[in-house]
Amino acid sequence: MTKTPVLLVDDEQLNLEILVEYFDGEEPFSLHAADSGEAAWQLLQDPENDFKLILLDRMMPGLDGIGLLRRIKETPRLAGIPVIMQTAANSPEQIREGLEAGAYYYLTKPYRRDSLLAIVHAALSDANARNMLSQQLHQHINSLQFLEKAEFSIRTVEEAGQLASFIANACPNPEAVVMGISELLINGVEHGNLGLTYVEKSTLKQDDRWHDEIVRRAALPENADKTVRLAFHRDCDVITLRISDEGSGFAWQKYLEIDPERAFDPNGRGIALARMLSFSSITYEGCGNIAIATICRREEDRPGVLS
Repeated sequence: MTKTPVLLVDDEQLNLEILVEYFDGEEPFSLHAADSGEAAWQLLQDPENDFKLILLDRMMPGLDGIGLLRRIKETPRLAGIPVIMQTAANSPEQIREGLEAGAYYYLTKPYRRDSLLAIVHAALSDANARNMLSQQLHQHINSLQFLEKAEFSIRTVEEAGQLASFIANACPNPEAVVMGISELLINGVEHGNLGLTYVEKSTLKQDDRWHDEIVRRAALPENADKTVRLAFHRDCDVITLRISDEGSGFAWQKYLEIDPERAFDPNGRGIALARMLSFSSITYEGCGNIAIATICRREEDRPGVLS
């Protein structure tokens, strides 16, 4: 089995030894350590090192964690690597700074082994999903740029990924929007139609049982006919996506921004990331079971490439 290369970055040797111990027996990881930001940057610049995850200490002399993170996100070859920021500080301002720099996963020292592994697996799962969506993008024809109006319905999270990659090709900058479309569709399936709560998802993610539970709930008789619908409309300046589910809605207002209080959870950042990186705007209607996402067609107003 091919091992997953992970880069551990911490200026304290004891912390590196603890991390190695935490990963002991957890297959299939291949660990590489750097005791400074500069040493880590040297390893990252070597194209032979294809790291799939970075565990990064925030407070280091010289090139600190935030500085290294910004270099990573500014480098196209490295920008897609998920970075988990380790910190002894948990002030909202410092956490927000890291989130804005691209550390969408956080751990506060000291942390337990199970907390570390839950975040590691969540970060890798999210990265794998993004890579699969990116690959699916190229399976569709360029003629989708001429699509003006269309309606679709899906039932499962697998169908959500397929539809997201299809619709993204009808939008400017499909690499940027595909993850956002997928996020809204999956939210409609799991939280809307299947009634999965935020706390339930966190627990399932930590236990690596999320997908099994989604499959189980989708097979229940009361959910057999539930669908998530997507309506696509293109006009001169804006593409509008209307995504609706059959659930009871949710308190969507607090999920439009990345909340530092949820930075340590394995889930809960998807809508905020979609708003920041995939769409020009996201609003909700009704009880929160209808999402309206817009994508400006003018190049200067488009969202940035998802990284």
